[in-house]
Amino acid sequence: MTAALLSLANPVMAQQKWDMPTGYPASNFHTENIQQFAKDVDQATAGKLKITVHDGGSLFKANEIKRAVQGGQAQLGEIIISGYSNENPLFGLDSIPFLATSYAEAQKLWKVSQAPTEAALAKQGMKVLYAVAWPPQGIFSAKPIQSTADLKGVKWRAYNPNTSRIAQLVGAQPVTVQAAELTQALATGAVTTFMTSGATGYDSKVWEQVKYYYDVSAWLPKNLVLVSQKAFDSLDQSTKAALTKAAEAAEARGWKVSAEKNTWYLEQLRKNGMTVDAGSPALRAELKKIGETMVADWVKQTGSDGQAIIDAFRK
Repeated sequence: MTAALLSLANPVMAQQKWDMPTGYPASNFHTENIQQFAKDVDQATAGKLKITVHDGGSLFKANEIKRAVQGGQAQLGEIIISGYSNENPLFGLDSIPFLATSYAEAQKLWKVSQAPTEAALAKQGMKVLYAVAWPPQGIFSAKPIQSTADLKGVKWRAYNPNTSRIAQLVGAQPVTVQAAELTQALATGAVTTFMTSGATGYDSKVWEQVKYYYDVSAWLPKNLVLVSQKAFDSLDQSTKAALTKAAEAAEARGWKVSAEKNTWYLEQLRKNGMTVDAGSPALRAELKKIGETMVADWVKQTGSDGQAIIDAFRK
């Protein structure tokens, strides 16, 4: 009886089962990393905390996951942070074209913007467990592209406000399509051109509809794994420590795998008949100018705080 009463008085000691929605398929490197993270947590806590991963938008669609975690419908989840820059321009920093174009630069950009990003999410009741970058973003197209003039009027897949803004600046027609819906959008002709990583191109087998990939390394967007602060606070200290340690390992592993697989993804595109090149000098120069315009726009939105982040990054 005493043991039973103690069990009721200390519910945090009981096993907890958490749901973790993601928007990407099981074969995606982000999802594989998350599955390892969940296994590490299970092992480190001796089964006290079990995380069930729901991949491919099966529990919540990609653009619904942040709200689900924020509202307590899921204890934790994975989001692409730039998808929420309409809420806060800070969230779109990592998808400004040609600001951070390598893994080293992307890590530096995260380092100088991490504290304010975490503070903004904390106000919404969420804690950042870890962040992992996608491979550099390039342009997939059904037709050859020599300059931005070739993008005028094309149906352009947008997955965040910045990709919509790029479409506007080059005269394309932005169409919002989440990663899980890309294959269908290409098959129906809803989009013909888009900027994304080789990873998403591979996952979606885009070579069935498009034949050109321009590896312009425009930016490296990040996925964040967020946990509800309320859910995190419900854990005992040892479980919190185990979760945090597993998250640190997942972040280090994720960045490493992202860089390693970037080359592999491009090889797979070539093997499946796609033309892969760095893009013409004219195209790259024009895209860089667009990036400069968007950095200036972002600083106008974020004021002195934003300028301080840009200055720290460029230091």
